[in-house]
Amino acid sequence: MVMASPDLPTINPLLRRPIVEQVTGDSRSTIYRKIQKGLFTRPVKRGGSRVAWPANEVNAINKARIAGKSDDEIKALVSELESARIL
Repeated sequence: MVMASPDLPTINPLLRRPIVEQVTGDSRSTIYRKIQKGLFTRPVKRGGSRVAWPANEVNAINKARIAGKSDDEIKALVSELESARIL
């Protein structure tokens, strides 16, 4: 049995928009519309005009959608995810 070491950091890659589109099945405009409605997390600025999303946030929102969560529940999740970002 392999045990996870508590000393190893958790890898949470940043996903660029084309990957987020593939993973969610949403277009660019739909992703940004969902952000405006509070149904998707805001992207992380990577410098210049580049942005990306933490993979764990995209996965959590996808899991919530698959589980049939309501828009209000997803808004609460998005708020929780954004609040959990470490500065």
